[in-house]
Amino acid sequence: MLASPCNQTSDNSFILVGIPGLEGAHLWLAAPLSFMYAVALVGNTLILTVIWVDLTLHEPMYYFLCILAAVDIIMVTSVAPKMLSIFWSGDGAITFTACFAQMYVIHVATSVETGLLLGMAFDRYVAICKPLHYQTILTPKMMLGIGLAILGRAVLYMTPLIWIESQLPFCGSHMVPHSYCEHMAVAKLACADYMPSSLYSLIGSSIIVGSDVSFIATSYSLILQAVFRLSSRDAQLKALSTCGSHVGVMVLYYFPGLISHYVEWFEQGVVPLHTQVLLADFYLVIPPTLNPIIYGLRTKQILERVLGMLRNCWCAV
Repeated sequence: MLASPCNQTSDNSFILVGIPGLEGAHLWLAAPLSFMYAVALVGNTLILTVIWVDLTLHEPMYYFLCILAAVDIIMVTSVAPKMLSIFWSGDGAITFTACFAQMYVIHVATSVETGLLLGMAFDRYVAICKPLHYQTILTPKMMLGIGLAILGRAVLYMTPLIWIESQLPFCGSHMVPHSYCEHMAVAKLACADYMPSSLYSLIGSSIIVGSDVSFIATSYSLILQAVFRLSSRDAQLKALSTCGSHVGVMVLYYFPGLISHYVEWFEQGVVPLHTQVLLADFYLVIPPTLNPIIYGLRTKQILERVLGMLRNCWCAV
């Protein structure tokens, strides 16, 4: 039998419920979550290791993949261990400090990830549409500037939001109807008006995601135009396959996140609470699991290095 969450909590801690309405299925959800977490850790660690040790992969595209792998490890590790604790044992207790720290890391990581997806779309645009200028456009200085801009945007956006929410008084229920410290789920427990932080979150995320998605869509539309002008059918199919897999990952990343975020503003009951929580969980767990496969192992150079490294490890044993 699943252990039930504590009914009482100290004044400086929350209790994460898990997935409201699906408490009986927590054990069934723990197994696939454990598998996905393991795949995300192993896959992204392999990508990081291969790119780090192989000097021939020290190019802009692989730098983006390397940073994406690191962000994916941080993002999935910020939520999966606590979610597994809830699903396996029902232990959802988390201190205020840990909760707001988790919230901060999650939202900074997701903001950085969307910026990286935009950076990778720009990289593909330059590589396909302006191949002769690739090295002169994506210089080390440009790459450093892009990375700092992505990180700076995330920190500047999230720091005020978490500070505003951490100042709210939580004098009522401390039961968070979620499997991690999601911003709105925690804010709604406050004994004061949480609308300022909610509006800040809505406007800020809409600007960041809206601008990134617009630029990504523009990049891929230009890429597709260039692809269809290629004379080689095989080259067209290869480019379309690469772009299609990238777009698929982006859909899996943006779609659940946007639904889980904006549904908070709809009338209560339009989307069941357990569906909202599941979408929010998928948004943080599935992309880090699939990214190493889609972006890494489908890249020929990385796949060859990974297989070579695994063969060497096997022979050493």
